[in-house]
Formats: sequence, structure tokens, C-alpha cells
Amino acid sequence: MTEIIIFLEDIDPVIFFGTNNSILDKIRGFFPKIKILARGNEVKCMGEESEITLFAERFNELIEYYQKFHRLDEQDLEKYFFDPEHMKSASRGEFENVIVFGTSGKPVRARTVNQLLLVNDFRINDLIIAEGPAGTGKTYTSIALAVRALKEREVKKIVLTRPAVEAGERLGFLPGDMKEKLDPYLQPLYDALHDMIPFKKLETWIEDGTVQIAPLAFMRGRTLENSFVILDEAQNATISQLKMFLTRMGVSSKFIMTGDTTQIDLPKKNESGLLQAMRILSNIEGISVIKFDERDIVRHKLVKRIVRAYENEENETDRKKMII
Repeated sequence: MTEIIIFLEDIDPVIFFGTNNSILDKIRGFFPKIKILARGNEVKCMGEESEITLFAERFNELIEYYQKFHRLDEQDLEKYFFDPEHMKSASRGEFENVIVFGTSGKPVRARTVNQLLLVNDFRINDLIIAEGPAGTGKTYTSIALAVRALKEREVKKIVLTRPAVEAGERLGFLPGDMKEKLDPYLQPLYDALHDMIPFKKLETWIEDGTVQIAPLAFMRGRTLENSFVILDEAQNATISQLKMFLTRMGVSSKFIMTGDTTQIDLPKKNESGLLQAMRILSNIEGISVIKFDERDIVRHKLVKRIVRAYENEENETDRKKMII
């Protein structure tokens, strides 16, 4: 009689084993000769050595599948145990166009021409500037690339940052301590991460510093090595702030800046560091500048029309100024 214990690390056993242990019961059905007990994150197995060895091998493959695709249901089990090539082909890259699989198993893909350009340029450049209107997927695609890089151990940590510019709201009048005051500015970054990383794993990574989310001012004095760093809302970083941010780049790091130059909230728009960066960095080897436009908008169909209306209004205003 052989006994082993397998640990489910950073996996919620309630989700993994299914409602009322439906998945676990299904697994037990495939291994009737061994006894399988699950308590919390521990799975204890008892039986003949040959059966236990086979079970451990197959069970660990299931864990790898779940960690990659964030899903495991009874249909997956049926395919796995009756058609083992299903899992293996998926692991070998059957979903080659998928950047990462979300927490619900939903694949995150590049959905537009410029999103695909961002994914491709990421492979050959260490700094990418992605500029364009809201809803074009600049930040979401960038975070998906960061999560994939972390999971594949291409980097050791993800750092997400935003300038905490008061766009009509006053920080001082918001309730709570500094973190609670700043979190609303950073919430879109948390939302994207929650779409792609299981809650418990994300919580662990935030606690141990593997994933860091902080205002741009907190980047001063740091050297970010082996990191995937994303500066969101870069249009609201001043020239000096953006220079400070870019000089944080350390060895084996990837930087992406995203922003919309039509939504600058700084007192003087010409102080936006993003405008200057796009102008002076575009011809440097290793840096890619990608211009997103209304064709990349993947939100409600009205968003495209709204963006176009504002652009037309701004163009008309600029035309009248030139005539005057």
C-alpha cells in the first residue's frame, strides 16, 4: 500500500473540485482501485504503487491544464481521460493566437489590427508606446502580455502604474488613508488583473510583491529589473515624470506606455510627457510607437460614434482658429 499527498498551490479547491465535489467524484470514478481524500488544498491518495504513480501523473497534468486555461469541467475530464491527445494538443499551443486565458477560461486574444501589432512588436522591442482613444484595448492587451510573461517566467514581476492626476476630483476630500484615496485611480488595472488571474493567486502575488500597482510618483528612485512595467494614462504624466519613469528601466525589463492624447487632464496640455515622448522617441531602435484609432474600439458601438463626434468637433475648432 502506497500513500502520497498532492498539494493544490494557489488553487481554490472549491472551484477545482466543482460544486458538491462533482469534479472530484468524476476523477474518483476513473481510479476505482485507489482511495482519494481531499481536505482543503491537500489531496491524499492510497493504493497500489502502480495505480498511485499513474494517478499522480494524470492529476498533475490536470493541475497544469487548470492553471493554464483557468477551467476544468466534467466535459474536460471526459475528453482528457478518453482522448488524452486533447489536453496535450492544447498544451502544445493549439490556441497559438491566445495571449492568455482568463479566470473563467475565456481566451484573451488580440482582436484588432493594432492590438495584433502591439502583440507582435512586444516580441522585438523593449519599449512600446500605445496611443489612442478609450476602448481600443491598449491597456487590456498590455496587461494580458504582462500576465503571460510572468506565467512563462520571462519576467519576475509586473508593475502597473498611473499618474494620480485630479481630473475634477480632489484627493484631499476623498475618505480613507492614502491607499484608499488612490485605489479608485488604479481600479481599472485591478479589474483587468482579476479577469486574468484567479483571485487567490493574485492576492498572493500582490502580497509578496510579484504584482505591484502604485501611482507614478512611487516609481521615483527605483530600478526595475526583470520586470514587465505598464504606465497607463501616460498622457497625464508631465515631461519630467515621464523622463523619470523611462529611466527606471533595468536589465531584462519590458516597458509599455498607454495613453490618449485627447484626454489630457494636466493644467497645460503641452506639459504632457506622452506628446513629447511620441515625438522624440519614435525613431529609436528598440522602441515602437503604435497609433490606435476608432477602428480598434471594442466597446459598445456608440463609443466609436462618440469618439468620432468629439474628433470632428476638435478638428472644426482647430480649423476656425487657423482662419482667425
